[in-house]
This record gives sequence, C-alpha cells and structure tokens, in this order.
Amino acid sequence: MPRLNEDLIARLRADLTAADFNVTGVTEFLGPLASGALLREQPLPARRAAGASTEPVAILVRLFTLGDPVDVAEVDRALPTLRAQGAVALGLVDEEGDGVVARVDVRPYAADERHWWIASDLAEVATGSPVRNDHVLGIGGASTTLAAWTIRRPVGAALDVGTGCGVQALHLGAHTDSIVATDLSERALAFARFNANLNEVEWDVRAGSMLDPVAGQRFDLIVSNPPFVITPRSGEVPLFEYRDGGASGDAIVANLVRSVGEHLEPGGVAQFLGNWEVPRGSTWTDRVGSWLDSAGVDAWIVQREVQDPAEYAETWSRDGGHHPGTADFDAMYAAWLDDFAARDVESIGFGVITLQRPVGDREPFVDLMDARGPVPPAMGDVVRVGLEARTWLAEHSDDEVLDRAWTATPDVTEERHTRPGAPDPSVIVARQGGGLGRIITLTTVTAAYLSVADGELTPRQAASAIAGILEAETDETEREVVAFIRDAAKDGLLV
Repeated sequence: MPRLNEDLIARLRADLTAADFNVTGVTEFLGPLASGALLREQPLPARRAAGASTEPVAILVRLFTLGDPVDVAEVDRALPTLRAQGAVALGLVDEEGDGVVARVDVRPYAADERHWWIASDLAEVATGSPVRNDHVLGIGGASTTLAAWTIRRPVGAALDVGTGCGVQALHLGAHTDSIVATDLSERALAFARFNANLNEVEWDVRAGSMLDPVAGQRFDLIVSNPPFVITPRSGEVPLFEYRDGGASGDAIVANLVRSVGEHLEPGGVAQFLGNWEVPRGSTWTDRVGSWLDSAGVDAWIVQREVQDPAEYAETWSRDGGHHPGTADFDAMYAAWLDDFAARDVESIGFGVITLQRPVGDREPFVDLMDARGPVPPAMGDVVRVGLEARTWLAEHSDDEVLDRAWTATPDVTEERHTRPGAPDPSVIVARQGGGLGRIITLTTVTAAYLSVADGELTPRQAASAIAGILEAETDETEREVVAFIRDAAKDGLLV
C-alpha cells in the first residue's frame, strides 16, 4: 500500500500533470475502441495502443493501469521528477530485474468539472488473479452510482462512512466545509490518506467500524457506500473487506438505516446504497419499511434492481476475479444458494437510500418506490428537488395544497389510448420525460386538472369547475385532485 511522503507525492503530482495523465489525456491517447474495451475489463486493445508508444501517458497506462513491467529508464522518462526510485519509496512500484512493476493502481478520475487521481489496489484485470481479502477498491459502479445520486448543495460538516480509497470524500470536497472519513480497514485508510495528499485536500480520517468513530457527533450530510453485499458466513466465500461487513444477511444496511439519524443535524441528509432480502410471502417494502419504524427520519428509498438468489450468487461469485466453471466459483455459488434458502429468501433488492432528520417534531414521511428504468447520469439535483418537494408536502395540509397554484413541468406529456371504435379513451397517462421517468395513470378528474395546471388557477378553483362540469361532489373532486398533486409533485411533474 502507498506511503505518505509529502515531498515525493508533490513530485508525483507534478509529473502526472505534465504527462497529461488525466481522463481527457488518457481517453484521447487510447481512443474510443481501447477505452471502451478497458471499461469492460478487456485490456488487450489498451495494451496494444500503449505498447506502440513511448509517450509518458502510454508508459503510465502500461505501468499503473495494465500492471505491466516497465523498464526503469521508461519510468524515469514518464516521471522525471519522482523517478522510479521515488515511486519505489512511495510504495507504488517494486523493482523487478531491470524494471519495475506496479503494486498500486493510480488512475485519473473526473466528475462535475473536477479532476483527481485515485490510488487503489490493482484490479484483477492487471494482476490476472483473484484479489486479496483486504483489497481496496478504486472507482467502481457502486461508487459512481452513489456519487451520481448524492445531493450537492453546500453544507458545513460531512461524513463519509466506509470511505475506502476516498472516492466519495473527493466529491464532497466541492460543496462541504469539513469532511470526516471513516473505515474499519487500515489498508483502506492508508489509501485514503494518500489520495487526500495527492489531490491536495484535507480530511479527518478515522479508524473504526461504521459510525463508531463519530460517536456523539452530528453532520449535515452523511454518505456511505457500505459493505452491503449479503455474504454467507459458512466459510466457502472469501470475506472481502470492501464488500462484507461481517454481519449475516442484510443487517449492515438495516443497522445503518436505524442508527444514522442520531448523527444528523436537523434537516441533515444521509445517502447510501444497500441490498435487502425479501423473504417468500413478503415484499421489499415490508422488509425495508420495518427498519424505519423507530428510526425517526424521513425516508425516500428507490429500488433500482431486483435479483433472484441464483442471479445474486452469480454476480458476487464472479466479483474479485473468480470465473464460472472453476471449483472455487461453484463452491461459492452453492454457499450463496444455501444461505438464502436457510432464510427462505425469494429475491434481493438493490437501491439508493435517502434519509433526512426532520426539522421540528412532525411525523417523518416514508416513500418506498420501485424505479428500475433508465435515469439521467447525474441524479443529485433530481434527488434534491424531490426531497425538498416531499418535505414541503409533509409540512403542509391538504388545504394549503389546494390553495397553491401548481404548474405542470415542460417534460410532462399526456398519452391517451383508445380502443378502435370506442368514443372515449380507455387509458390516460401522464409521462415524465426526465428524472425518474414517472408514469401516472390519470382519471377523468385528474386529466382535467392537469390540463389546466398552468400556475394560474389554484387546485381549489380548478376542482370546483371540474366538479360542476362532471356533476360531481366538490369535496370528493378536491380529495382526488389533492391525492394526485401529492403524488405528482413529489417527483417534479408539478411544481
């Protein structure tokens, strides 16, 4: 793992900058074919491109990304101020004959017009073998998902629980005053401290399990990509620190949901990823809803994916570098199936959890929704708007909803489906073009209201007119309109 030495890290930073070892520079050098293949963990096209060039960026790709041995003279050319000797001193490479071989993955990363370098353990694509149990992940699908869904409004104090190499903490630096980063793994903390120094940022890095290192403290924003993978305790499955929190079933995520509210300031938000088991005969909302009974927080939880036990076993048996058809893979696969069968688990859900500590003593709201369709790559602003809308709706009465003029957003369209020869449509839906892509089935009343939701009429005025046209009771029409507004406004179809 890397070692801290501010002078040598400053030299590394200068050399990486001079070599254009950034996302743009690497992508332009490799080209779309090799870059795309590398994202699919297929290194051959990148190896061919890098091997045919003597440019510093090519040497660094061979060394740090692909894990290939590189001559000392080439490393000295790519890192002219740090040189190979300095890279050895930092623990980034080891000497091997006349060359060096990387012991650490160093790669560029960019998001929201900010550019960083991330050091982590070498992936299986570079080592050609399964990763070690204390492997420290770099940039992965889960970390980028959480970063994309995190609300990016300015806050004072933020906490990154289970920071790993520090990906989420880097993102937090753009909009927070102070950051605490925690992890149980000393190896992960070493990478986090190195990455903070390499990127010239300051974090309060603490060792300990989950929320233990911040006992008695509160934060405005808490993020976590926790070790949420449901792992058998039988011994056949490697206990990778980055994905296994040492608990049975989905207890890690359940305990985080139940306890994180104690560490939030009023109005503070916690966002993290999670898996949950769904036992036969129940639903995911039953399961996750039970975690919220005494949590004392607002909850907006979006289920993004569902797998059966076999699919889940296949996904995580492959993770870490094991391959179908091998004895190790089959043993892990069987262990997962046995583990889920022991608890009669029918399916496993994955989603994004957003919790908020209410301001004042109102009753917390709970919204558990299934949204598995495609969403925009950057969801943070969608989540911010949705959380603010849900909070306003929770804090205001139906009368206040009726007396506020609402406007249908420009991305909302109406669809009418009519059977051949029928005089009236059999189905009317409102479809949201952005955000979560909500589709809401409309009634005659709610379709009529949506058609006049232009920010001029209040719902009360509209409901009175609609009731008169349909010869319906005004009170009943108002109730139907209010229910529709509460459903549509929480996800931005009405503002």
